[in-house]
Amino acid sequence: MTQEFILETRGLTKEFRGFTAVDDVNLQVQEGHIHALIGPNGAGKTTVFNLLTKFLPPTRGEIRYRGKPITRMKANEIARLGLVRSFQISAVFGHMTALENVRVALQRKLGTSFHFWKPESSLDHLNARALELLDQVGLAEYADVLTVEMPYGRKRALEVATTLALEPTVMLLDEPTQGMGAEDVDRIVELIRRVSKGRTVLMVEHNLSVVSRLCDRITVLARGSVLAEGDYQAVSKNPQVREAYMGSDAAAEEEASA
Repeated sequence: MTQEFILETRGLTKEFRGFTAVDDVNLQVQEGHIHALIGPNGAGKTTVFNLLTKFLPPTRGEIRYRGKPITRMKANEIARLGLVRSFQISAVFGHMTALENVRVALQRKLGTSFHFWKPESSLDHLNARALELLDQVGLAEYADVLTVEMPYGRKRALEVATTLALEPTVMLLDEPTQGMGAEDVDRIVELIRRVSKGRTVLMVEHNLSVVSRLCDRITVLARGSVLAEGDYQAVSKNPQVREAYMGSDAAAEEEASA
């Protein structure tokens, strides 16, 4: 019996004027898993995310969600299905409070994002749910703080809260720990572990310590193609993966000393 994956690509390819950024990628994400896309700089990880969330159209290939093709869907249609993405650079509104940011995301879910003529008080009914989401990501005490005044790690946690507001079935997290110190990294790891319960997470991540602590399965990309796949133990021992990350000489030295 063929296993059905919640998110799958078949022969996914993206070319830019003769340069192949993503080359025949077959990705299979199992429901309920935390699945990582890793690879050296320029491997095509973020391009794959852009293809999955329809910020870029594929040159060739197919994307399937719960077994159904979604390749030709638009970005807003993908989000309505439950595939919701965070970004590598914090994408929250600095001039708004944490509560207001989450409230905007809740408003988007209701389909009233552009009702600018309504008074702000018309959104008060969303406050309880917004506070609940802030508490879920450990930001209850920041509810009334302007986002621009929040520490960087807390802004990334706020971004997770706004993602959760859209009720995702699949959360796509692009470099969630980028630029963080150890304390913030630990906090985000625990947050991702907590919010992943009952949903699927696909994440691009450069920090292999984070990947080893969180992920059920890992896909390694190099030069736009899948280099290896498996759990962390299998992938970390793969000589091709070590060479891609460290170079052939360093990988050979590590192998000799092992």
